[in-house]
Amino acid sequence: MASAADRDPRHHTQKMQKALHEIRNHLREDIKKVDEPQLKAMFETSAEVLGGLEKAFKDYEQKNESAWR
Repeated sequence: MASAADRDPRHHTQKMQKALHEIRNHLREDIKKVDEPQLKAMFETSAEVLGGLEKAFKDYEQKNESAWR
């Protein structure tokens, strides 16, 4: 049986936001480590997409968007 924390949607949204944030930071750090412009662009684009997902989880949690109300 799932614990109370496991049933709380905020528990899951916060865990996902943290994971997305960590990967996003890792991508941004790696941009400085590679020389290939296409790879830099892919890392930056990926970081931006993950930032959007992170925001979507936060919006869901805070019910900021009409879709989440």
